[in-house]
Amino acid sequence: MLHALGEILLRAVPTILLILLLHFYLKAVFFKPIEKVLHARYDATEGARKLAEESLARAAAKTAQFEKALFAAKFEIYQAQEKAFKDLQEKHTAAVAEARAAADTEIKQAKASLATEVEGLKRNLAAESEALANRIADAILRRSAA
Repeated sequence: MLHALGEILLRAVPTILLILLLHFYLKAVFFKPIEKVLHARYDATEGARKLAEESLARAAAKTAQFEKALFAAKFEIYQAQEKAFKDLQEKHTAAVAEARAAADTEIKQAKASLATEVEGLKRNLAAESEALANRIADAILRRSAA
């Protein structure tokens, strides 16, 4: 039995050698080029993915920078509008105060003029009423004397 087993092994040696030779041949001719191609494909895919991530990160940074600049511009515009509104409000307040002062001056002048006119009219009325009273008294006295 050992002898038969030895013969089987001796006959299997060329097959084993052929399988080993086929293994090294396929490894060198088929598997190594496929492995290189797959590795290159992985590197290209991974490289493209990394480039896409970097591009996305740059775009996000530019977007954030743009939004920050936009916010700053809006803030400046709001400040300018607020300043313009305050200036307009101050001008309006000054104009109202000026108009009020002018109106007060005109009212004082009108009151003084009215007071002067009233005094003059009172004097005229007093003088006329005295003259009228004298005429009435003369008329009554003439009628009674007649």
